[in-house]
Amino acid sequence: MLTKRFPPVQSFLLLVSRSVGHIARQQYDVVVVGGGHAGTEAAAAAARVGAETLLVTQKIHTIGALSCNPSLGGVGKGQLVKEIDALDGLCGRAGDYAGIHFSILNRKKGPAVWGPRAQLDRQRYREFIQSELLSTPRLTVLEGSVEELLVTEPNPEEPGKHQVTGIRLVNCDHPISASSVVLTTGTFLSGSLFVGQTTSPGGRIGDAPSSAGLSHTLRERLKLKIGRLRTGTPPRIVKDSVDLSLTKLHPPDSHPTPFSFLNSRTNCKPEEQLPCYLTYTTPGVERVVRESFHLNCHIQQDAKGPRYCPSIESRVLRFPGRQHQVWLEPEGLNSDLLYPQGLSMTMPPDIQLRLIREIPGMHRAEIHTPGYGVQYDFVCPTQLSPALQVKSTQGLFLAGQINGTTGYEEAAAQGLWAGANAARRALSTPPVALSRTESYIGVLIDDLVSRGVTEPYRMFTSRAEFRASLRPDNADLRLTLKGFEEVGCVSSLRYQEVVRVRNSLQDAQTALRALTLSAAKWKETLPSILISGTKSTTMTGMDIMRYKDVSFEMLANVFPEQLSSFMEFSQRLQIEAVYKPHCDTQRKEIERIQKEENMSLPQDVDYLSLPVPMSQEVREILDRVRPSTLGAATRLEGITPAAIVSLLNYVQFTGKRERRTNRNQPDQKEETEEELCARNASLPQ
Repeated sequence: MLTKRFPPVQSFLLLVSRSVGHIARQQYDVVVVGGGHAGTEAAAAAARVGAETLLVTQKIHTIGALSCNPSLGGVGKGQLVKEIDALDGLCGRAGDYAGIHFSILNRKKGPAVWGPRAQLDRQRYREFIQSELLSTPRLTVLEGSVEELLVTEPNPEEPGKHQVTGIRLVNCDHPISASSVVLTTGTFLSGSLFVGQTTSPGGRIGDAPSSAGLSHTLRERLKLKIGRLRTGTPPRIVKDSVDLSLTKLHPPDSHPTPFSFLNSRTNCKPEEQLPCYLTYTTPGVERVVRESFHLNCHIQQDAKGPRYCPSIESRVLRFPGRQHQVWLEPEGLNSDLLYPQGLSMTMPPDIQLRLIREIPGMHRAEIHTPGYGVQYDFVCPTQLSPALQVKSTQGLFLAGQINGTTGYEEAAAQGLWAGANAARRALSTPPVALSRTESYIGVLIDDLVSRGVTEPYRMFTSRAEFRASLRPDNADLRLTLKGFEEVGCVSSLRYQEVVRVRNSLQDAQTALRALTLSAAKWKETLPSILISGTKSTTMTGMDIMRYKDVSFEMLANVFPEQLSSFMEFSQRLQIEAVYKPHCDTQRKEIERIQKEENMSLPQDVDYLSLPVPMSQEVREILDRVRPSTLGAATRLEGITPAAIVSLLNYVQFTGKRERRTNRNQPDQKEETEEELCARNASLPQ
């Protein structure tokens, strides 16, 4: 799956330029605006669903460009990449092809919170994405800038105040008609670049901002609520100018783990991977930041920046006196540049150099490209449906940073889902949605459309209530079947492979459950494992695999006839065995919460002193918002799954009892509290 022949960029440009005249007179099912991570996934997904699709981007050669960090995945983000791949998206396979340093973050924790991650070769990643788009049936790519959306009266049979029917390009007399339009403008919507006290229009250095007419259409014609956010990028450092011997070497995993379920290996051989390096800021860095604060326009603005990936200026101002990590990451196998992760900055270039040279290993470093900040418009995402369509505007879908998110993975996930739904609308099929209980993509979209954003949104595993079930290893079983049977965005080849995997895993688990022995017999069979021989109950192979140091390979050696044919799935079976009790409990909680979602919450509850296991932060949120139903409480930002279960238990059991009894009977109340705490004691907070 990883061997590809890429056409040169010149051929790509020629192909596109030849079709411009033809495109201007065409009617398309779907038009996607923007060629970043959201746009490429949206265009490819729409075409896979069966829609005739046009992708419009300002510069063809920047399609698939890694604007900031040349990496993919991480904790929470890696789960998104696995889910995008399970729905036949592009970025997972692109990461496997372009990766040059693979690692699993959180390896010492449970597999549910493992974070697959890879450093990427910028050129290879761009080549892969461009090649995929060129070979996608029903997809045409055009270099151009969108002047405005074509807006008409709404279809009276559908909700909405307006209807989008296409786009008009800058310097083009002919409009392009479409049933659906997907906007994925990234940081280009009224984007401004900041370096020191200098400000210029743009969404990425070297590129112009999106058309002012597009912003005007959204704000004035469609009356959408628009906000302003900011982000930034660090300077790029000349690798040969850094003394890496003064930093800490971090090698990659010895056995790279692919992102894609279709790949058994990565393109980069294990021995060809490049290391990363770790160093730290010093008091000198803080001194430079404070001395140059008055020369830094970007950091003084009111626009919200990413809290979980802040600039070095923000870190110093928020956490004075603290040492901060700086990761020096390679930009490619043949690149002479390093990416200093953790050093986003917007001060003048000469001061950036002063700051860089205060860091160990970088005393003589040279800057190839200075860091800069970006401010851009975003559309408040509560104005979107779960299909990522603007509620008030028929046929208009939004995805990526225009919805207030940050990161390649969040953008790609939205793009895929918006593109699929845009195609379904164009083909007169109903929209589809993903639940929080079945995917991180569902968590992401639900958070955006139901809660909105006050700062750039970033995915974490902690945002998913049921992360024990939403693991990286089972994304194919959760989503590929749905993607093929319900959404229509998955190829038959991938579908057939997942059916094979599903059936094999079911057969393997059946075989493991059929291995039923007494505890004494298991102890005799596996003498090196600490199994209590006094247990009177029997245990299955699935049960025994939950013991520390018991592996599927070990059981397959003992029972080769029953298990040896399933060695391909040894790790997945191990994870399934360990997590099955947690998933069963979680599934019951999911069903219980879903069943009781409309249950009313008493409006006189004193959340601040409620006798249940609940953090002070959760209490304050509930006390401030006072949700009317349990479902409304689950959608509040900051409310944990354990808090919802505690709240449900209180209302169903303790609350009812208290309301039926005299509130002046302390003994009865104390007994009830003890019962409640006992019920909730084992729940994770």
